[in-house]
Amino acid sequence: MNTIVCMKRVPDSATRVRVTPDGAGLDPAGVKYVVNPYDEFALEDAIRRKEEAGEGKVTVVALGPPETAESIRQALAMGADEGILLACAGSHDALSVARALADEIRGREVDLVLFGKQAIDDDNMQVPQMVAEFLGLPCATVVVGLEIAGSDATARREVEGGHEVVEFSLPAVVSTQKGLNEPRYPSLKGIMAAKRKPLEEREVTLDAPTIEFLRLDEPPAPAAGRIVGEGVDAVPELVRALRDEAGVL
Repeated sequence: MNTIVCMKRVPDSATRVRVTPDGAGLDPAGVKYVVNPYDEFALEDAIRRKEEAGEGKVTVVALGPPETAESIRQALAMGADEGILLACAGSHDALSVARALADEIRGREVDLVLFGKQAIDDDNMQVPQMVAEFLGLPCATVVVGLEIAGSDATARREVEGGHEVVEFSLPAVVSTQKGLNEPRYPSLKGIMAAKRKPLEEREVTLDAPTIEFLRLDEPPAPAAGRIVGEGVDAVPELVRALRDEAGVL
């Protein structure tokens, strides 16, 4: 099985990010970047299927600045076979990114295109579905279970209040959710092997965005708390404050 995993480089969720003074974006100073966590579930699934079958190829495709190559190398160290970096500067909307990824995938011999269900930086949750539409392929999203038999696939999707089971034929696009597997850590052997694996890099020009970005603002500082009283005597004032001031009752 030939699998393409589309991956994104995102700020580490444990990193304290700050908005630039002009509100034009995030200040990159001191920000650590990692592979999007949801994409790691997609990558792990692809690698496990290749290992179980004893054949096939896992190709990682990422779009972003040249530094994205570091994240691709991490994916190669985990077990992917080759990487492709579509290098471009700046930020782009989901539609232009999806079109660029679809153009890269179109014409390749691929059985499965895997994504994480969303990127943790912008949380748009749109690119996998758009890529599937551009390629004319079936799409299953928020997948926590995936079984493949020949060209037939069954996916278990996480929906509000339960799970939904869908069936479709390959090739297809699937976006993965936490619970599908537990991603591995790169081994020392894998890290050394990754240096010899092919990583193709080429410049791409994306379509003009259809969404105009205005500015970013940090959330306001939380209001200072106050003590309304002590013991049972404080209950009436607390109820009043929750009802009349906070509006939660």
